[in-house]
Amino acid sequence: MNQSLLIATTNSGKIKEIQAILSPHIPNLVTARDLGLFIEVLETGETYSENAKLKASAFMKASGLPALADDTGLEVDALRGAPGIFANRFSPKENPTYADHRQHLLEELKNQPQPWTAHFVVSMILALPDGNFIETTGRCEGIIIPEEIGSGGFGYDPIFYLPEYGATMAELSSSMKNQISHRANALKAMLPRLIQLYNDNSED
Repeated sequence: MNQSLLIATTNSGKIKEIQAILSPHIPNLVTARDLGLFIEVLETGETYSENAKLKASAFMKASGLPALADDTGLEVDALRGAPGIFANRFSPKENPTYADHRQHLLEELKNQPQPWTAHFVVSMILALPDGNFIETTGRCEGIIIPEEIGSGGFGYDPIFYLPEYGATMAELSSSMKNQISHRANALKAMLPRLIQLYNDNSED
């Protein structure tokens, strides 16, 4: 396949992670910014998979390229799985920042007994121009802590603690995060399909 692969997001943190993991194997990666595409997709799905499919489909149709999108959530056991698919819409503030979402989560948890066990989950969707989809999932277990530690990553990373590594996600090096994160797990599962499409069919 000679077509480029479009990273179907405008989230700079996600783009950086996806490029780091895929670029050694898939040389022709492009971003929405590269193509001048500025698409805002309403996440109206009821599952991670549905939302990821909406995003991948929108970018694929706008570009004509295979498009890779994900939808990620944070599920906290003490909050019965919240914020879940609403992780990026959790704070009641208007135009909230990542810091606003983290602060709101800690407010919701302050009267709950610790440890606040949680996990990141992600659905990764590749939308193909022929109308087919390829889906993989990823998961990463951890604990929410009451204060922010670390300056790396994005989203809930500064309060997501990984006991086996003795660090928050925001304290990990980018290379380590890209080995163990939920997104890394989903991308690793997707990679054989991408290699098959982009390398084995390079004569197409």
